[in-house]
Amino acid sequence: MNRESINPWDWGLQFSMDQGEAITGLTRHINLSGQISVDPDPEAEMGLKVIAPNDIRGQMVKSLANIDAILEKADMNRSNLLTLRFFTTEMEGFLANYDVYANWIAKSGIRPPQSLIGVACLALPDIVVEIEATAGE
Repeated sequence: MNRESINPWDWGLQFSMDQGEAITGLTRHINLSGQISVDPDPEAEMGLKVIAPNDIRGQMVKSLANIDAILEKADMNRSNLLTLRFFTTEMEGFLANYDVYANWIAKSGIRPPQSLIGVACLALPDIVVEIEATAGE
């Protein structure tokens, strides 16, 4: 897989993202469902335990760790990410904790295009962050 950054403007670079990216030589593509800050718990409602309830920073860390786990299971890693979509119920808080993502993605050496979307609520009452992604190789 080859990547070509497309940035008619430089402002996105401060957010660890390219405005666009041309991908060639892609042989495998996966879509990751929205990852939230949960662990399996057969005793809990829906079989899931919320990690870091209503804590943006903690939920960003856990959601990104869940993405790492899926990528690992697919024999991929962060450098395979093609796009990310962040959903949050608390835009100001998310932006104040953006360094969690910036530090996490910096280790991959890439700047995938991304979107940040404010929403009224997410799947569970204590969830304030959800992250979708695509990856390829």
